[in-house]
Amino acid sequence: MNIPPELRDAHGHDELAALEQRVRQDLSFLGDPAKSWIPAGDQGGREPRSDVVIIGAGMCGLAAFFALRRGGVDNIRILDRSAIGVEGPWAKYARMETLRSPKQLTGPASGMANLTFQAWCRAKYGEAFWDAMDKIPRLMWMAYLSWYRQVLEIPVENQTSVDEITPHDDGLRLILSGSAASTKTIQTRKVVLATGREGLAAPSIPAFMDSAPKQMWAHTAEDIDFENLKNKRVVVIGIGASAVDNAAEALEAGATEVRHLIRRSEMPRINKMMGIGSFGFTAGFPELSEDWRWKFLHYAGRAQTPAPRASTQRVSRHKNAYFHFNAGVAAVQEKSSALRITTVQGANLTTDFIILGTGFIVEPVAEPALRYYSKEILLWRDAYTPPSGLEDDELAKFPYLGRDFAFQERTPGAAPWLRHIHCFNFGSTMSLGKVSGDIPAVSVGASWLSREMAANFYAEDIESHWRGLQDYDKPELLGDEWVASDIPDA
Repeated sequence: MNIPPELRDAHGHDELAALEQRVRQDLSFLGDPAKSWIPAGDQGGREPRSDVVIIGAGMCGLAAFFALRRGGVDNIRILDRSAIGVEGPWAKYARMETLRSPKQLTGPASGMANLTFQAWCRAKYGEAFWDAMDKIPRLMWMAYLSWYRQVLEIPVENQTSVDEITPHDDGLRLILSGSAASTKTIQTRKVVLATGREGLAAPSIPAFMDSAPKQMWAHTAEDIDFENLKNKRVVVIGIGASAVDNAAEALEAGATEVRHLIRRSEMPRINKMMGIGSFGFTAGFPELSEDWRWKFLHYAGRAQTPAPRASTQRVSRHKNAYFHFNAGVAAVQEKSSALRITTVQGANLTTDFIILGTGFIVEPVAEPALRYYSKEILLWRDAYTPPSGLEDDELAKFPYLGRDFAFQERTPGAAPWLRHIHCFNFGSTMSLGKVSGDIPAVSVGASWLSREMAANFYAEDIESHWRGLQDYDKPELLGDEWVASDIPDA
């Protein structure tokens, strides 16, 4: 969405400064941040130890930090491998013009009206701009998240990667790298993996691509030089949102043609999960039986979420865009400096470049930092057997998490430290629902996470809290508030 010059920063900096003052006042009135209550502990000459390290400073990482800090957990570090301003997918491989979500959604605001995207947008661009806007422009959402970080003074350590997470003493040790990493290691009691949709996941690369030279294809999650696709034939495999957005980018860059190869017989048109979205569904999903959780997500996955209407129109307005149904791919082979594609139905076509809109495969082994013990993480396939006819290998690979988003052991006693690693990313969907990746319920998810982690900390430190109860000696009454009297002899 192009911002008209007359509306660009229409209110200047005064309205935004006033909003930021209201946010600070709201926090003050609410008593935030709460007083720290976790015992500092004796470091015993060791390197300082954090209570929590959050890996990822996109929307989920920021929301998790804010929720924990509001709950009185203040010994936190938050790391992100990206440079400042490009955390998360929004300025990288997310290529939609606008978000799917309605502009009124409160997102990571955690119940604070002045912290919403709406409040920020109205203050920065004015009422007329807000009223005229239909959906949120993608890069504007990134700008809002940057403001959210700034106004809440969240101390993100950018350009710092976590290469390894290993057990250490009664907690965890993180091995770091990156141009801005202040140390090589961190000790912490707990880790929150706020690593987004690609957290615990790898791009799904079909076997039929095995013989195709890598320079002639890319997955939608990769950097793609769209300018290099000018005057070239492009095939996009898939019809989900990312496939459609990438097709549009190729067309706008001047591709000669863009052809969608779609294995389905017709276009997915109904967003089934949107139809049942409610506070009840969000709150109730983790309480459902395994059978019901599996049944809901299996059905929604088979139905497939359609690409947004605006994204699809962005492609179809080009006369050189084509949608081919019943066109599952059987084989791809290089031939005469091009790629020859054979469909399952036997059709053949030639293209110069393939974009895979084939999504992600969720599995803990895809997270390099967990590589030494990822096979010890309990998965849904280890804990649950679906009814006949509802088998689903993709759902089976999701981690089977506790109520606190923590990993569970596949073999009891083999990796007890897994309970200290909390999966606040797309990998939690099967166990807890869409509360740690999608915009609508991220504040709910962050609240659950902070509550459960606080409960864990309290239980782990119970001896210290018991001593605190016994040692507390600040009098409520000073002794001069009353006079003792004898009972009169009747």
